[in-house]
Amino acid sequence: MAKLTQNATGISPEVLAGYEPVIGLEVHVQLKTATKAFCACSTRFGDAPNSNTCPVCLGLPGALPVLNKRALELGIRAALAIHLNVQESSRFARKNYFYPDLPKGYQISMYELPLATGGWLEIEHDGQTKRIGITRLHLEDDAAKNLHEGFPDSAEKSYVDYNRGGTPLAEIVSEPDLRSPAEAYAYLTALKQVLLYTEVSDCNMEEGSLRCDANVSVRRRGAEQFGTKAEVKNLNSFRHLQHALEYEIERQISVLESGGRIAQETRLWNVAAGRTEPMRSKEFAHDYRYFPEPDLLPVRVSAAWRKEIASTMPELPGAKRKRFVRDFGITPYDAEVLASTRALADYFEAVAAAGAPAKPAANWIQVELLRQLNDAGKEIAESPVPPAELAALVAKVESGEINGATGKKVFARMFETGKPAAEIIAAEGFTQISDTGEIERWCREVIEKNPDNAAKYRAGNEGVFKFFVGQVMRASRGQANPQSVNDTLKRLLS
Repeated sequence: MAKLTQNATGISPEVLAGYEPVIGLEVHVQLKTATKAFCACSTRFGDAPNSNTCPVCLGLPGALPVLNKRALELGIRAALAIHLNVQESSRFARKNYFYPDLPKGYQISMYELPLATGGWLEIEHDGQTKRIGITRLHLEDDAAKNLHEGFPDSAEKSYVDYNRGGTPLAEIVSEPDLRSPAEAYAYLTALKQVLLYTEVSDCNMEEGSLRCDANVSVRRRGAEQFGTKAEVKNLNSFRHLQHALEYEIERQISVLESGGRIAQETRLWNVAAGRTEPMRSKEFAHDYRYFPEPDLLPVRVSAAWRKEIASTMPELPGAKRKRFVRDFGITPYDAEVLASTRALADYFEAVAAAGAPAKPAANWIQVELLRQLNDAGKEIAESPVPPAELAALVAKVESGEINGATGKKVFARMFETGKPAAEIIAAEGFTQISDTGEIERWCREVIEKNPDNAAKYRAGNEGVFKFFVGQVMRASRGQANPQSVNDTLKRLLS
């Protein structure tokens, strides 16, 4: 576990290390549909409060839900991407509970017959690959959003925005296979990447498109039986997830070490205080009085439709990383960076397809392009340097027409202006100079101006050689062929 310190709980890292955390995650993903799960209201984020509502999503008497086929299709895509078995028959149920953000008095979800079961997702952690089991994926509609407003006099007002109510969700429930906050972080990262690749969701955690609850327990290392778990809610960022898990694990160990018992309960992550806090005693299935949704028919997914959806699936991140290493000869690290998003992976492949050697292309993208994009606050799709033009620049550097330092200057101008490399090189006189006579003239001038350093080099101080190289490159405005400069200086100095 990360960041175990005696200051956090008052018990030593040695005691903490004697326990093993057991973690399972329930991830709620807003599906990327234009309309809600059971009505035609818009799912657009940021509209005026309560403007995207209708009798169905407001739960008015007599309104009947109709399942959004696109939501079902995206649920199937997500299930296939994480190796779940999509069931031929599934069914919606009513999950009954009362809260201001649930106008119907129940949530339409899936219970005993979920959409898909029995899958897995591989994560990379500490240089190891681990397969995390996934219990199920089911569909449901989201609740509305509660907004709480506090005042200096401690009075508080609460508002409800029903725009989010009825938005289609996929809930993805993992097996309790995670053994540290870092593994949980890696799992959520890998899951988010798959969901973005398959375009199931935009996974925007700031807008609530991806939310996570964690089931956490601890047990003595070597024990087989799980401890009593607590569910931690309100984990709306990767950082909050890791910090909340670290705190909750240490809290439970502290309780057990002091002779107490863990209560099965739901807890909230208090971001400001940096701790989990009790919310309510843990509910069980019977508390929700599940029963089949009488207003919706059972869901049927034919083998033909499942096959049709599978045929539209993109190459997934893991497969793409392996192919990049195999086919392009780049390192696993390079492959991981370049395959981090579909758009970046596509850009890299387009540069390679335009004729650039794969390894230099990977370096230029990771070092120069991503840095410039980050500084400009742009995504790869907004790059002012098309893949073919980056390939042309890489080819000029690799052929020796310009050197690497000049290439960086040219790239900066390409990014700034959108002009091709050839035009910038011609306009600004960046072509590399390989004329041995001209290079020798520069070298002689530098040596003559620095007799003391020349004497040091001849006396065995090879460290000053870089000084001479730098001075010649400065005299040539960075255009002299570096290899020719090195060879000429060594000959003249010796």
